[in-house]
Amino acid sequence: MILSCQNIRKQFGDTVILDHCSFHIEDCEKAAIVGINGAGKTTLLRIITGELEADEGICTLSRGKRLGYLPQLVTFDSERTIYEELLSVKEELTLLETQIREAERQMKHTSGSELDALMDSYASLTHQFEQENGYAYKSELTGVLKGLGFSEEEFSKKIVTLSGGQKTRVALGRLLLQKPDLILLDEPTNHLDMTSIAWLETYLMNYKGAVLIVSHDRYFLDRVAAKIIEIDQTKAAVFSGNYSDYAIKKEALRIAAWNAYQNQQREIHHQEEVIEKLRSFNREKSIRRAESREKLLQKMDVIDRPTQARTDMKIRLTPRILSGNDVLSVSSLSKSFDGLTLFHNLDFALRRGEHVAVIGNNGTGKTTILKIINDLLPADAGSIRLGTGVQIGYYDQEHHVLHEDKTLFEEISDAYPSLTNTEIRNTLAAFLFTGEDVFKRIRDLSGGERGRVSLAKLMLSEANFLILDEPTNHLDIMSREILEDALNHYEGTVLYVSHDRYFINRTAHRILELSEQCFTGYLGNYDYYLQKKEEMLSSREALDPSASHPDADTESKLDWKNQRQQQARKRKRENDLKKTEDTIEALELRNEELDMLMALPENCSNVEVLTGLANEKEDNLQKLDTLYKKWEMLEEEAGVTSPPVSS
Repeated sequence: MILSCQNIRKQFGDTVILDHCSFHIEDCEKAAIVGINGAGKTTLLRIITGELEADEGICTLSRGKRLGYLPQLVTFDSERTIYEELLSVKEELTLLETQIREAERQMKHTSGSELDALMDSYASLTHQFEQENGYAYKSELTGVLKGLGFSEEEFSKKIVTLSGGQKTRVALGRLLLQKPDLILLDEPTNHLDMTSIAWLETYLMNYKGAVLIVSHDRYFLDRVAAKIIEIDQTKAAVFSGNYSDYAIKKEALRIAAWNAYQNQQREIHHQEEVIEKLRSFNREKSIRRAESREKLLQKMDVIDRPTQARTDMKIRLTPRILSGNDVLSVSSLSKSFDGLTLFHNLDFALRRGEHVAVIGNNGTGKTTILKIINDLLPADAGSIRLGTGVQIGYYDQEHHVLHEDKTLFEEISDAYPSLTNTEIRNTLAAFLFTGEDVFKRIRDLSGGERGRVSLAKLMLSEANFLILDEPTNHLDIMSREILEDALNHYEGTVLYVSHDRYFINRTAHRILELSEQCFTGYLGNYDYYLQKKEEMLSSREALDPSASHPDADTESKLDWKNQRQQQARKRKRENDLKKTEDTIEALELRNEELDMLMALPENCSNVEVLTGLANEKEDNLQKLDTLYKKWEMLEEEAGVTSPPVSS
């Protein structure tokens, strides 16, 4: 065990944030802390690091172990360059290297016993240098910087000139190179693009130390975490497995708790009715029996009403009118800034009802495309044509659609003057703004709160074409799932930019990847996109074998690519297994329906109908036989032994 947290309690004013929370982290374990915004996740990390003192309880780090912490907001300035900042982590190695070079210089001019002593010192220095992986530290440093999305041209940039997100990436690079025994990461993916997040996933999965992460990135948690620590209503609960495992177990526990609560409430109501009935008889014996039941009822350990999942925020996106079938047509779109071409001759079109995700690395121009479509930026060239009856609703990640000096109430009432005060308050309440919250100024809101206000305005717009720029930024997991459900039930068209791969998996029908100044289209969700990318990479390597043999400087990239290929094959097996299980379940359910249909009196006497039903069932049984064999083969490949889901 590397970390033990026992009975941690923390209170700010009258508000209890954490109440007797206990958990532990094993050596080399990868764990995550999840919970809604404000649950106390960051507070818990700060208590572990010693930045905050717990009111009660204790956090213990094993003796001799080093802890490293990356907060959400990194504020440091330095006259060093990015490369120099990370190189400072390897100061001992650079000193060793300097001593080795000096020894080599001296050996050219030394002889006799002095040379022997110098040779012994040189052997000791080189052995230590080799033991500490000194011959690879520069390539390791370069690999980390490139993995985190810095190009070689940016290595010479000074820290003081960087944005907050870039500084956070530098701080993350420093932390990874320090290689502490336990890494604490608070929202590490916030400032990373998809390529860098995938790199970080692989790095952490192979990291020899322990990792504790706070994140709302469910795809990231699925890949990295093997334990989930949930903070819910001041309490901590520990679940083994990744995020998806946790979500299944959590839902089962929620259902069980709700059923237990309802059963007890029914029993209480029944006993109260019996007591009332007994008292109505107004006989001594009946009254004694009523009193006896009342005493038992008073001694009952009453179950608190469980919190209902995803009932505190409600989004309904309803188009006022349907658009035509052709929603958007973009032809030969081009845009450059300061001589840098973002994209050139882009062509794409959207049909009614499509949900299309635009993905790509930071700085490729994804948000720029959305702004051009919304007439917020001019295109250098090309044309954009909206279809008949198209009404756009725009969600801006910078929330420029909001007015800093207005209150929340004014923001909604000014945009939708026909709404009554009650309707405005109900709308804001659906997005967790109640009571005096509605009179807060927009300028005083956090990023997450601004996001919820923007979503409220979007919900009221009744648009039939939603354009969303990073809609899940600053939203907690519960809010993201609510938005996903709303989009999946939305009958209009959606075009959005997102780095949230889990969100893309749940909501996208099609993906447009922006790279090398043009779009590549993939018909499917994010997992399908990864699968097709790996197939395309394999095809290219088959045609050009030299492409699969990089030089020594990119050996780490080769390892990462091999791992990506293995992971892609694993995802394909898992997808095939899921599809097979779903098909098996559907056929088994259909066979049960057929059995019931064949048992109906009106069908028993109808030979033609009965024969048709029997033939369909026979076909289904043959299909099931083949599917069971396929399922067994896929299970063996995946190394899983559990039986298929059956109705």
